[in-house]
Amino acid sequence: MSLLSALPSTDTYRVNGAGALPSAFAVSELATASFAAVGQEMSRLVTALNLSPEPPGVSVDHRLASLWYGYSFKPDGWDIPNLWDAIAGDYQASDGWIRLHTNLPHHRTAALNVLEVNPDRSSVERAIRVRAISELESAIVAEGGVAAAMRSRAEWHDHPQGRVLAREPLIGWQGPRNIKLRDRPQATVERPLAGLRVLDLTRILAGPVSTRTLAGFGAEVLRIDPPGWDEPGVIPDISLGKHCAYLNLKSPAGIGQLQELLRQADVFVHGYRPGALDALGLAKSKRDQLAPNRVEVTLDAYGWQGPWATRRGFDSLVQMSAGIAHAGMEWAGAGDPTPLPVQALDHATGYLMAAAILSALAEAASGQAVMDARLSLARTAELLATLAKSDTEVVITGALPADYSDVQEHSGWGAGHRLKPALTVGTSKMRWSLPASKLGSSEPVWPSLAT
Repeated sequence: MSLLSALPSTDTYRVNGAGALPSAFAVSELATASFAAVGQEMSRLVTALNLSPEPPGVSVDHRLASLWYGYSFKPDGWDIPNLWDAIAGDYQASDGWIRLHTNLPHHRTAALNVLEVNPDRSSVERAIRVRAISELESAIVAEGGVAAAMRSRAEWHDHPQGRVLAREPLIGWQGPRNIKLRDRPQATVERPLAGLRVLDLTRILAGPVSTRTLAGFGAEVLRIDPPGWDEPGVIPDISLGKHCAYLNLKSPAGIGQLQELLRQADVFVHGYRPGALDALGLAKSKRDQLAPNRVEVTLDAYGWQGPWATRRGFDSLVQMSAGIAHAGMEWAGAGDPTPLPVQALDHATGYLMAAAILSALAEAASGQAVMDARLSLARTAELLATLAKSDTEVVITGALPADYSDVQEHSGWGAGHRLKPALTVGTSKMRWSLPASKLGSSEPVWPSLAT
């Protein structure tokens, strides 16, 4: 099998542009390589589908790839809401630093319950200062919240989860099976994913990046969220090109609708922890029954084996756990945790997920067996730590007007401009048929099948 297992060799794609995001780690190099992985697998798919007699060449704009790891959308005359809750952030405890992630109400409540304080930052600071980071981290997680003590790289390598993670593959392929791809006569070398139906059950941030990427090459992406769900700080950035619908999966009717959507899907992307889909009545055997010819890719935070395999987590927390923020602090000569300048673990994992989907599609189109793919933010962190930084004096500090498309995008919140695409595959350049839209703005049906 030739399923994707590592970043592509640098001699297989062309790079334009220069510069680097300021970091202790090779963030810009990771950005370019992850885009190249998407391009490499797209090129394979185009050839496997007989859309082109020769594999199309892959070209990545290094500067734009780096910028796409941040916000890709610049509003015209209005502001995107702040990503972070007022309580979220880094706090100094009695023996080190700990990060609270309280953007979701139930995670905020869990942290405040453990700390037994009012919801104001000064009270949280005082309560944490007398606690030990390991004890507090464990207590918040046990309460259903999310938090991460800052560890060094050495401490993470000695941690039980860090030791297990070191043995996990970058992309874990499981369960080989033969599938038959649905004919998509609308697919062309310019829009190779046209007609591909992608069911997206992912949230902040890696999963949505993967499906946004597929939409950029023509895929029909349908994102499903619980009624009332919102991620105001990120949705204008990552709902680009998607249909976004609400569906109550706690009701029999909602589950029935979801099963029908899955039955009609070509690709299923989700970020549920082990056992969560089973609880919804969508165990692996049920998914195989409903959609035997699907390609499936999933992710989690801390890896798929070990004591933290079921632990909730986010990019900023994994950076604390895995020694990224500690290494950044030492590199910067700072007195507090210094994370990456962008949420690179999320973005890199998202592009690798998209590349894995394309890899599986290419294998299936070539008559080979495919497998389901599993990725994790923590394993991507290990990849980042191994990459060498390129020598450059050009620092990428933010997007310039020339980095944005001249075409105005009329999003669900207002007008703005999107970054120019960073990836070109032959004559195919990423473009999106739909502007970014609010969650729940579409019906939970496949638009191409609606009557």
